[in-house]
Amino acid sequence: MNIVQEFSRFANQYDSHNSVQSQVAKKLVSMIDKGDYHRIVDIGCGSGSIYKNLIESNISFEKFTALDLSKEMLDIHPSSFKIEKLCLDFNNPKSFEQLKKREYDFLVSSSALQWSMDLDMTLKEISQLSKSCYLSFFTDSTFATLHRVAGVKSPIYSEKSIKSMLKRYYNCSFETVEYRLSFESVHQMFKYIKRSGVSGGDRKLSYKQTKEVIKNYPLDYLEFEVLFVVGSVKTDHQLLWKRRL
Repeated sequence: MNIVQEFSRFANQYDSHNSVQSQVAKKLVSMIDKGDYHRIVDIGCGSGSIYKNLIESNISFEKFTALDLSKEMLDIHPSSFKIEKLCLDFNNPKSFEQLKKREYDFLVSSSALQWSMDLDMTLKEISQLSKSCYLSFFTDSTFATLHRVAGVKSPIYSEKSIKSMLKRYYNCSFETVEYRLSFESVHQMFKYIKRSGVSGGDRKLSYKQTKEVIKNYPLDYLEFEVLFVVGSVKTDHQLLWKRRL
């Protein structure tokens, strides 16, 4: 089962199982300068945490583009005359063509781009949409103990590799934050992983590996590591931007 199918399958339960993602979205929005904006684009918008936090933070805007590959997620995202919903794939460069016809004050993406199959390509494309970005990524230190006990490698990027790719296109400031989510049992933990979407839909663990984790997992919580990014497009990419405009 791929990531889109996994998020879509549990879309109607997503908000009740994504407490860490909600905290991440809230913190990311708190890093955005207060002001009145014309256009904002949210890449991998999910059920609308970024939009809801912008409203709660009194950050005003005229238009908000909500982009997600899951139609089910877009269905539960808030709707209004200000919101444009687009079902597009950030893994496909062609998806960005219609977005490049607009000018966005800033781009935001929370807990989504770590699932890019070619993150360098995705970052190159989004760097041509707006001069400013606010991003958050789960890193490969998320579920570190679970992966170690199961003997598997994380399916997402390391903090070091994310920073390296971002620096090709942006001048960035970074903040890394660790989160913990406690559970009464390992069975509850696995249920959370399945229904929250944080596994990315990859069924990495065999039956034997799952039994090993249930038997030997030493913690009563899951670990999450999140990299927060505030970026401005580098000068050479701004030249590409100006040519497009």
